[in-house]
Amino acid sequence: MKNNSKRQDNFFRILVWSCAAAVFAVLVFLVGYILIRGIPHLKPSLFAWKYNSENVSMTHALLNTLYMVVLSLGISAPVGICTAIYLTEYAKRGSKLVEIISITTETLSGIPSIVYGLFGMLFFVTYLKMGQSFAAGVLTISIMILPLIIRTTEESIVSVPDSFREGSYGLGAGKLRTVIKIILPSAAPGILSGIILAIGRVTGETAALVYTSGSVSELVTNIGNSGRTLAIHMWALSGENIYRNESYATAVVLLLLVVVINLLAKRAASAIMKGR
Repeated sequence: MKNNSKRQDNFFRILVWSCAAAVFAVLVFLVGYILIRGIPHLKPSLFAWKYNSENVSMTHALLNTLYMVVLSLGISAPVGICTAIYLTEYAKRGSKLVEIISITTETLSGIPSIVYGLFGMLFFVTYLKMGQSFAAGVLTISIMILPLIIRTTEESIVSVPDSFREGSYGLGAGKLRTVIKIILPSAAPGILSGIILAIGRVTGETAALVYTSGSVSELVTNIGNSGRTLAIHMWALSGENIYRNESYATAVVLLLLVVVINLLAKRAASAIMKGR
């Protein structure tokens, strides 16, 4: 029996390590391929302020991406976090309403982004007559990442021990004060992890934005205007064979942007935890 148990342990240990090594190898291959193909083609003209057909500058697209991240998170993060707080702290656990909302958010999180793009085009662009504009893109992306933020926030809040709540109530704190002072700080790392995942999805999104925000290569100074993000810029360049090298260079910048944003978010999470 001991030999069989030991063999099973060794088998599963080897299986787990093999899976981890395979995932790491795929990650290294993808990142290495992008860097090898893109770094040699990075040049100052790609960061020129004015876009034209000769330099195909990505500066405006880079700034538009940052605008898209800030605006979409500014809408979806407060709504998603407040929804998760209601579902976990105020709504009756196991009620039909909670079950319906949970099933709905899980279903929405699995819908392909192209479906969100078609919805945004039909509702925001056509029905509400926004046209292909940055505002339509922001609203569409906000709806798309909302289920992700709700689910991650909900799981983070549920993982907070009930003893924290009982201790706060025992000291005379009310429900709202307990949520703000005790539960949210304890769940902050998990909430920020969900926001980081949402940021990654926003920066890499193309299908939902092509139909809503458009692909105009200008800096968005008015959310009623059309504008492309960095991912759409890369997609547009890759569709034209003469700019294939520039699209790889754009992919390198997009990869670095995601890494930098993730590092800043993790630093923010560490600062929040230290300040508790």
